Amino acid sequence: MAQRYRSNIDSNSSRREFLTLLGLAGVGLCLQGCNACNGPKVSGGKELRFYGTGTLDIEEAGWERLKRDLGITLKFEDNGNDTGPVITKMIAGNAATEYDLGGLQGGAERELAEAGKILPWDLEKIPNWKSVWEWASAIPYTKWQGKQYGLPVVINADSMIYLPDLVGEIDTYAAVFDPKLKGKTAMEDAWINSVIFTAIFLKENALQKIIDPGDLTEDELGGVMEFLIKKKKEGQFRTFWNGWEQGLNLIVTREVHVMTGWEPIVLAARKGGVNAKYAVPKEGYEGWSNDLLLHVGAKERGLEELAHMFANWELGGYYGCALATKRGYVVPADTSVEYAEHQPNEFDVNEQKQISQNVQNKFQKMKGQVYWQNVRPKNYRSYEEWWSRLRTA
Repeated sequence: MAQRYRSNIDSNSSRREFLTLLGLAGVGLCLQGCNACNGPKVSGGKELRFYGTGTLDIEEAGWERLKRDLGITLKFEDNGNDTGPVITKMIAGNAATEYDLGGLQGGAERELAEAGKILPWDLEKIPNWKSVWEWASAIPYTKWQGKQYGLPVVINADSMIYLPDLVGEIDTYAAVFDPKLKGKTAMEDAWINSVIFTAIFLKENALQKIIDPGDLTEDELGGVMEFLIKKKKEGQFRTFWNGWEQGLNLIVTREVHVMTGWEPIVLAARKGGVNAKYAVPKEGYEGWSNDLLLHVGAKERGLEELAHMFANWELGGYYGCALATKRGYVVPADTSVEYAEHQPNEFDVNEQKQISQNVQNKFQKMKGQVYWQNVRPKNYRSYEEWWSRLRTA
């Protein structure tokens, strides 16, 4: 469920506690520059099968580091990041038993737990969990019946991409719906993102009464979708984009001047010489997490302990640094920056600090408003029906 958070973000551990935590964990980091971890490894080596969104993949070189540190071989398969089909494969198919771990955008935990397809994590076996930022460990949809079913290992908050040379500075979602930019704006062809962005705009500008932009009632959803359909019929949107390549191309070619979208598109556009910016909207951000899930298949194969070792490793520092360098996303813990400080030859410390602080700033500045994306709101079937109507409108 989406909620508004206003938090001062800091580590739950001092540097001394951090080092102590590493000693307890016994996995993940080598602060003296060694190539192998001093903690326990898996005797003989074992394999974990990971069915996750590509956002979580640090590719062969990164997973090779896992093997060196813990003796674990990871087989990663991209699940496509389309939540509906993934959940179907988990519940009606064999993905829950075929794989040991899953990685999915937050919100599916309740449904998968109720279906008996995922297991709760034993946080006592994940010492590095204590280093996770307090507001991240409190994301409501990661829990069910008081137990932690999802570990938010990747986190960010999204808003709008814009071209300041063409539209000036943008600080409100109103730009996406501004008639003066008719035909020069776009939104993603995905209700899990576009509906919540629209709901945030309508709520924060007092244009519609909405309690929770991430989990709309039937009436609230109807109002939001009627607004979007009306705007589409008026020709407001150049397109509803789909996928990384199309989203990036719209900005690089300047076909679109403002659109809701992913922050890595901005980074890629800049590398291509385009002066693109990521907006700090006065209405707040859409927060999201990509959560690590423990499949029942791990228990069936006797790999629960191994899965917990892997989860602890992901929160230990190296994984966060590799992910930030590759994708600009963060593991919500100070362990990544700590790791870079102790291993400056592996990662750029200043870059790691900048990426980490960028995400934290989204939760600190302005009003500190973040409304959490939820891939399985209570009325998700109605969301899908409404989105089909919008596509054909």
